[in-house]
Amino acid sequence: MPESPEVQALVDELESTLRGRTVAAVDVVEFRVTKTRSRPLTTLVGERVLGVTRHGKLLAIDFDGSEMLVVSLGRHGWARWAPAEADAAAPPAGTGGEAEPPPPTLVSLAFDGDTVLELTDAGGWVSLGCWVVDEVDEVAAIAKHGPDPADPAFGRDDFDHAVAGRRKQLKAILQEQETLAGIGNAYSDEILFTARLSPVVHAAALGDDELARLFAATTSTIRDAIAARRGIPIDRLKEAKVAAMQVHGRAGEPCPGGCGGEIRDFTFASTTAQYCPECQTDGELLPLKEGESGR
Repeated sequence: MPESPEVQALVDELESTLRGRTVAAVDVVEFRVTKTRSRPLTTLVGERVLGVTRHGKLLAIDFDGSEMLVVSLGRHGWARWAPAEADAAAPPAGTGGEAEPPPPTLVSLAFDGDTVLELTDAGGWVSLGCWVVDEVDEVAAIAKHGPDPADPAFGRDDFDHAVAGRRKQLKAILQEQETLAGIGNAYSDEILFTARLSPVVHAAALGDDELARLFAATTSTIRDAIAARRGIPIDRLKEAKVAAMQVHGRAGEPCPGGCGGEIRDFTFASTTAQYCPECQTDGELLPLKEGESGR
C-alpha cells in the first residue's frame, strides 16, 4: 500500500512534469474507479494543470477550471508514464519477453506534449479511486484526516492530543487516518521498532518517556523517508521502500538493532506485520493467527 513518503515522491514528479500541461484526452478503462458519476473524469479534457499536492496517502491534481482530480491509490494502486509506442512494443532488455506483466491500466490521462499518465491497480479487486471535485474536502477520506506527521508544524502537543490516553493498540492508532494521516502497515512497523514499543500495547499504558519516544520515532521515520525518496523515479519507489525497511517484510532475518533476536511475523487487522520480540515485547511472541505464536 502506498504511504506518505512514496506518495509525496510521486506528487513531486507529477508536479514537475504536469504543471502547465493541458489534458488532451481521458480514457476510463474501469468504470468503478470513478467515484463522482455526475462529474466524470472526461470533464477534465481541456483543463490546464496548476499543481499537484498530497493529502495523507491521497493526491490531488489542481486544474485552472477550479476543478480538482483527487486520486486514492488504495491498496494496490500506483501511477506510471506510458512508454512511447516503439518502447511499449519491445520486451524489456534481458528478459526474453517473459517478464511479469505490468499491472493493468484503469485510467489513462493524455496531456499535450505526448505525455500520458496511467493509473494502475495490481490487486484482485479495484482499490483505485478517482473524484472530480471543487475542493479536496469534498472527498470524505480527506475531510476526516487527522494531522500529518510530515508537516513541519506538527509537534508534540498535536501528537499527544491525537494519541495519548487512547485505549487502543499503538499499531491501530498509527494506521488510523483520522488520527494521523499518511501512515500504513509498513511505516507503522518501522515507527514502533524505532521506538522499541510493542505494536499491541494500548496508548493509555504509555508513560511520558515512551510517548516521547513514539513521537520522535513517528516524525523522524516519516520525514526521513520522504527526504530519502525525493528524486527517485516513480517506477523505482516501491523497490526503494522495500530496501529501506528495517523490520517490515523481514521476518526470519536478524534484528538490525543488534539484540541477537529475530524479526517475527504477526497478524494484525487481516494483514501480516513484523516486529522484534526482544526489542519490543520483552520476548513475548505475538499471534501469527488465531491460536498460534508468530514464527
